[in-house]
Amino acid sequence: MKTVSEYFGNMVFDDRVMKATLSAKVYASLKQTIDEGKELDLNVANAVAAAMKDWAIEKGATHFTHWFQPLTGITAEKHDSFISPSPDGGVIMEFSGKELIKGEPDASSFPSGGLRATFEARGYTAWDPTSYAFIKGKTLCIPTAFCSYGGHALDKKTPLLRSMEALNKQALRILRLFGNATVKRVVSSVGPEQEYFLITKEMYDARPDLRFTGRTLFGAKPPKGQEMDDHYFGVIKPRVAAYMEELNEELWKLGILAKTEHNEVAPAQHELAPIYSTTNVATDHNQLTMEIMQKIAAKHGLVCLLHEKPFAGVNGSGKHNNWSIATDGGQNLLSPGDTPYENAQFLLFLCAVIQAVDDYQDLLRISVATAGNDHRLGANEAPPAVGSMFLGDDLGGVLEAIEKGAPYYGAEKTQMKLGVDVLPKFNRDTTDRNRTSPFAFTGNKFEFRMLGSSNSIACANIMLNSAVAESLKQYADKLEKAKDFEKALHELIKKTIKDHKRIIFNGNGYDDAWIKEATEVRGLLNYRTTADCMPHLLDKKNADMLTAHKVFTVEELNSRCEIMLENYCKTVTIEANTMVDMAKTQIAPAVRHFAADTARDAAAKQALDSAIPCGYEKKLVARLSVIAEGIAEKVESLESAMIELHGAKDVIAESVMIRDVILPKMCELRVYCDEAETLTAKSYWPFPTYGDILFSVK
Repeated sequence: MKTVSEYFGNMVFDDRVMKATLSAKVYASLKQTIDEGKELDLNVANAVAAAMKDWAIEKGATHFTHWFQPLTGITAEKHDSFISPSPDGGVIMEFSGKELIKGEPDASSFPSGGLRATFEARGYTAWDPTSYAFIKGKTLCIPTAFCSYGGHALDKKTPLLRSMEALNKQALRILRLFGNATVKRVVSSVGPEQEYFLITKEMYDARPDLRFTGRTLFGAKPPKGQEMDDHYFGVIKPRVAAYMEELNEELWKLGILAKTEHNEVAPAQHELAPIYSTTNVATDHNQLTMEIMQKIAAKHGLVCLLHEKPFAGVNGSGKHNNWSIATDGGQNLLSPGDTPYENAQFLLFLCAVIQAVDDYQDLLRISVATAGNDHRLGANEAPPAVGSMFLGDDLGGVLEAIEKGAPYYGAEKTQMKLGVDVLPKFNRDTTDRNRTSPFAFTGNKFEFRMLGSSNSIACANIMLNSAVAESLKQYADKLEKAKDFEKALHELIKKTIKDHKRIIFNGNGYDDAWIKEATEVRGLLNYRTTADCMPHLLDKKNADMLTAHKVFTVEELNSRCEIMLENYCKTVTIEANTMVDMAKTQIAPAVRHFAADTARDAAAKQALDSAIPCGYEKKLVARLSVIAEGIAEKVESLESAMIELHGAKDVIAESVMIRDVILPKMCELRVYCDEAETLTAKSYWPFPTYGDILFSVK
């Protein structure tokens, strides 16, 4: 049996394989393209394609695909075989540099937001050599970007790569000012923690809402939920452990650095966290991870739920985006060192992030906006929709001292005393962790906690990279002109702290008093829903910044605003239609059936003996009758609203109606149906309950 180190990455055309299969000259040229952004030579591409084909065929691959990430939020692939006809009637296996570099998938059925007409079908995929090709099943998957015939980005990877280049360009300017002439590239890196639920397939198949929408639209609170905190970090059940073991093995084969796994807070909820990697690679890996999670679950008779809020009343699932920036030499630019007060370079990069989060709160909120995540943000397991940053006492003290021009002596090292001699002694960290903050500093990185579990991490990192690049650009523009660099640097850091300290909050983000202070005193934004925030993508300050750094064109921004609002509207429309169908065809008949049988039972008892009390049955039948009428009324009201929705003048008006009319009516219908569940005998109820589902995996 092979060890992990022997099979790790064995399905990836990685640096080890390239060194072994490419000539020294081709390998050196390709590395320059990967590491320094040098243009790819077609002769090099041909050599790489030949080696890649031979390696893939040896691994059992018969097809190749340009693997890309359209604006659907998932991945896409069109498979072509390696075979070409030979003169003797047989076939030969071919794969050229041209096929490696460019593909031409039909783009007509992918979201474009008006970037092309429906009849304009041509699209192009372009190889991303900075992300390794890999084998999935019998197919060689080549990570690519995806654009329209007119050159507009139709995917999430292209703007991500542009944002990384913008960050690199501006960070290098800053490093040169500090005398660093050797760094060739600065990259952002990410480690996304992925939360998910596992339930049995039997339970999933019995719930139309889960099958159609990924979340439960009805469900009364079970007798036991997460109140006892006994699931969090608890012993992993054998069936789940077997699933995690196979998941790790498949991820490791693909070079995905799956590191940590544990039970999360809610029953049936779990988490997987990887080691950090370059942002575009981490994005590819996270998309693969979500896909493989669901495939492996099916093999174990389970279903992996990635919706942000699949169950009301228990924690939803997020995806914590741990983000940092580093040089090609491995220096973490967000590492404060032992004396952050004296580390001017660190302080300037820290200020760049603080300013970016303050100036572009709206873009960060927009980057995580989905109908699913709207249910989660602001609940007690997620950060609020208000943006803020946690720096901790030590860094907070550093910034306060700089602003006031006072000395800072550093936080005192305190040794933890646990009261038992045999236990090891260790120094306490200089700051605590804040799990309620949307954007928390955690030592040498920032943890952006607003992402939903189904989100592509590309969106958040596009905005984060771009916003920080803008801060760095402003700093470089000022400092490059300064006659006295040290003085200008000190004044710049001090002014940035003063101008943007409103975004820093180290307290409880769940406290209602904080939300009031944030919005009414500090003037921070509070966009509760996708309909609230998405139109602000097109605000002048946002469009100017994103186009100036060439991350998006104006046309691409308009398309994304329209696509994201369309997705929001379509998602809720599907949910509303599913609710109507379930309520009309299954819940209401079950309630009426149980009420009728209960009334007949009471009548039969009284017929036998009029002295037999039937007060309970009569009260129950009366309440069930009221509920049945309520369900009918709320269904009719929701259906009428859905008809009115078709008359919305544009997607913004439609999203506002979804927010203000459709979602409240869905909540009203749910109230009646959930009460019906608590009163209807289990044998009559048409679906598994929350108690059944959340505790179904043994």
